Amino acid sequence: MSWNRTWKKGIIGVAAISMLAACSANDASKGSSTGKETDNNDLTLTQIEEKAKKEGEVNSVGMPDTWANWGETWGELGTKYKLKHSDTDMSSAEELAKFAAEKKDATADIGDVGIAFGPIAEEQNLTLSYKTSYWDDIPNWAKDDNGDWVVGYTGTMAFISDKNNVKNAPKSWDDLKNGNYKVSIGDALTANQAQFAILAAAYAFGGDEKNIQPGIDFFAELAKQGRLSAGDPSVANLEKGEIEVALLWDFNALGYREQIDAKRFDISIPEEASVTSGYATVINKYSKNPHAAMLAREYILSDAGQENLAKGYARPIRENVKLPEEVKSLLLPDNMYKSAQPVGDQKAWEETTKKIPQMWQEQVLIYVK
Repeated sequence: MSWNRTWKKGIIGVAAISMLAACSANDASKGSSTGKETDNNDLTLTQIEEKAKKEGEVNSVGMPDTWANWGETWGELGTKYKLKHSDTDMSSAEELAKFAAEKKDATADIGDVGIAFGPIAEEQNLTLSYKTSYWDDIPNWAKDDNGDWVVGYTGTMAFISDKNNVKNAPKSWDDLKNGNYKVSIGDALTANQAQFAILAAAYAFGGDEKNIQPGIDFFAELAKQGRLSAGDPSVANLEKGEIEVALLWDFNALGYREQIDAKRFDISIPEEASVTSGYATVINKYSKNPHAAMLAREYILSDAGQENLAKGYARPIRENVKLPEEVKSLLLPDNMYKSAQPVGDQKAWEETTKKIPQMWQEQVLIYVK
């Protein structure tokens, strides 16, 4: 099973989200993101299950069947709890805009957003808090303090090399720097995945979220050598042999490889450094089926839900989940991730991403032929 689209845009479109008034129209029976009326974290799982069954449905946004193997999770929620499901696919910014625009006329209960959008949703008072019974298994960087958002799975920047075009597939940034093949990261002017590739390079060469210059310099040097490809590292271009080496999220790389030819591509996490990011569930404060949404989050973080994500090549956020060997074999080995790290300063990174398009245009693209 593979994912048929790339990592949704994270920072692009934040300004387009409508601001929401602080007051909630939810009544006490549906809970509150602030906990002023009722604290969802005091509900027992049995109570949530019973209420969810009465609601009978859960409607998601940005969680289609083919993305991260969500389809299997929705199917199991339907079989186990008799929950009907529907999804409308959209970007993270669009999801929050929908929550804000519809308010108490909500048609969506839960969404899957880039980690940068979790705090935004909370700040705009769009979220209903729920920690789940797996809360202590979630790293601190991957959740807020009250359960308004929580990461369910991660992606880490990886190299994918077409062995038909590349004799010695790179395993490190040093290999990439000293190779003779072309490298593609996609459109850094707009693509979240490409911007994280620059951050990963910055980590490797002494930079960080506040100082992206080492990453820009690295790709500028490749461009000067004629080694930075303008081609998009899409599954179609990889299949046609137009991409020699690309930087992709590990789940995209693994999905593309399986979709094209499992023996044709080499995938590795760069040895010196890489960046890990994640996707978080946000429950709509105005949800008409809040307990079904809470139950969905609970199931996503359960052993079964985490296994379903792994089947879609997404790396589970819970490190203590014991995956069956046939599922674990779909992912890269754990030891490849020893030098990968999450974004250390999310606020700084949000500000830096606003500067990347101009820096990329002025310092890198001028050398691309």
